[in-house]
Amino acid sequence: MKSIIVGSFSLALCFLPAFGQEHGKMAKSEMTDEAFVHFAAQTDMTEAHVGQLAQDQASSQAVKDYATMLTTDHTKDYTALTTAAGKAGIDVPKGLDKKHDEMIAPLAKLKGAAFDKRFTHEMVAGHTAAIAAYTHESQNGQNPALKAYATDALPVLEKHENDAKQLQTAKTTM
Repeated sequence: MKSIIVGSFSLALCFLPAFGQEHGKMAKSEMTDEAFVHFAAQTDMTEAHVGQLAQDQASSQAVKDYATMLTTDHTKDYTALTTAAGKAGIDVPKGLDKKHDEMIAPLAKLKGAAFDKRFTHEMVAGHTAAIAAYTHESQNGQNPALKAYATDALPVLEKHENDAKQLQTAKTTM
């Protein structure tokens, strides 16, 4: 169990720089509702994809369990985003863009404890950045449906971040 958690945190650390940079850009005050929808869709699709990847490549059962939760929650969130964006008249991307494909590629090459470590690192970083963007949208968005969506999604993102941090801590104490 500790190995899974440690692996999860390590993985998150690997993705943190890339995910954090992307999310940080979206948290700027000039972010439009359309830019937020693109960001949120790419985040949901990336997290769901990486969660599925972790099912095969993680060594820790705790990381695999976390990954299952990510896949389920981000798939559900994508559906909620699609509904809110539809009310706002904004199209939602249907597939990952090149930038997000490139962010996932290094992780796809890892297995076992190395995967777990990088995955958890990236999950902490990515969720920290996502929370900043969602908080910004919930407070500053122009469309009421998107503001409500962002507000409703925040507790789940915060749980993901906290769980990823716990996985990291468990791994580093082993």
